[in-house]
Amino acid sequence: MKTVGIICEYNPFHLGHAEHIKRTRQAFDEEFAVVCVMSGNFVQRGDFAIFNKHARAKMALLGGADLVIELPTPYVLQSAEGFAQAGVYLLNVLGKCDYISFASESGDVERLKKAASAIVTDEADRITKQWLEKGLSYASAQQKAADSIMGPDASVFSTPNNVLGIEYIKAIAKFGSSMQPMTMQRVGGEHDSDIGYSATAARNALFKGDMPVEIVPSFVVDICLSEQVAGRGPVSMGSTAVESAILSRLRQPFGFSDVLGFSEGLEHRFAQYASKGASIASILENVKTKRYPMSRIRRMMMCAILGIKKDDFNEPPPYIRVLGMNDVGKSLLATLRKRTELQVITKPASVLNMCANAQKLFDLEARATDFYTLAYTDELERCGGQEWRKSPIIL
Repeated sequence: MKTVGIICEYNPFHLGHAEHIKRTRQAFDEEFAVVCVMSGNFVQRGDFAIFNKHARAKMALLGGADLVIELPTPYVLQSAEGFAQAGVYLLNVLGKCDYISFASESGDVERLKKAASAIVTDEADRITKQWLEKGLSYASAQQKAADSIMGPDASVFSTPNNVLGIEYIKAIAKFGSSMQPMTMQRVGGEHDSDIGYSATAARNALFKGDMPVEIVPSFVVDICLSEQVAGRGPVSMGSTAVESAILSRLRQPFGFSDVLGFSEGLEHRFAQYASKGASIASILENVKTKRYPMSRIRRMMMCAILGIKKDDFNEPPPYIRVLGMNDVGKSLLATLRKRTELQVITKPASVLNMCANAQKLFDLEARATDFYTLAYTDELERCGGQEWRKSPIIL
């Protein structure tokens, strides 16, 4: 049986994600397994996930995935390049993943491949560095390099899903993987594997107390309602309790220069406003500059809050953490255990017998989950140590 990988966030899972999985399956004449590498309790835009990772893994399984594994938090809270590389690495190291499927504005995988090849040249590096020195953001500098090298074809870099797709293709080449990229066209929305639907709209509805029934499948409605009744969502870092906890951590006397993402003196600017800011919004707005977009500032802030340092995780993820599976996923996992060079975590306690780097990462993940659960409305659900007690969702 062949395997197709999808790198995702499902924040939350909606009809576009279901359509993506459906169309991916329709592209093949034979049966195959779908493996999702999904961000955990925090997402790449530098925010809390609206529902915890196990609830979202259940959404993915009901939506067509067979096996869901976690993209660990330190790799989620990186640029599109770092996010893509970690996701592709985990799919590749499984030892049996034939394709990676993603949605893009282009819908033309050959065009994205051409762009990926053009932007990794020495000439592209030289031009990008020139524009970075002039104060442009990395994305803008890369666009300038692409414009210079590719001419009109450089427009492919102007939309977020295309950019992420290009990063997937670059990562496949970097790891020398035999995986083949495949893409389908989508319109609007966030950098996720969705087609024509907005995760932002779904979240906004949930935060207002509405159920986005026109955007999400019925099983997602059921899961959302269940999580709400249990006092586990929708989760927002804008709640008073969580904002106070964040401000408290940011006011602690530690050096931001060691935190992942900070560079070029931005740590001093951040420390200045973090020590005085009365709200998260005011800190972010004051720190933001032309060169550093809000999404990057938010990621840096989240890394500071969670204690993720620059030198902590320079290597790829040291283990595979299973969040959920169905019967096909169970069978696939049994095969993958024999092929992958990484240890597989289904029972959290097994990490205690792993290497020091694996234990360090899992401990950070556990502390991140402890912080995440502070956003729950039910007091009993906010208890610590949940990461050590959670087993995979099995359907």
